[in-house]
Amino acid sequence: MSQDDIRNKAEELKGEAKETVGDWTDDESLESEGKADQAKANVKQAGEKAEDAVRDVRDGVHEAYEG
Repeated sequence: MSQDDIRNKAEELKGEAKETVGDWTDDESLESEGKADQAKANVKQAGEKAEDAVRDVRDGVHEAYEG
């Protein structure tokens, strides 16, 4: 797991905590902030997965060309 993966997961968990506390305390602003934090972390995670997929395809093409 990379440092970016760890940071993104931590941001997602922080968002979940904010959302939960906001729900428990009827603080709609905190709840919304938590949902936004989670969405931001999920977008970052999706981008990193896409980068990994492109890298895997590139490496596979490179290997096939050399092989």
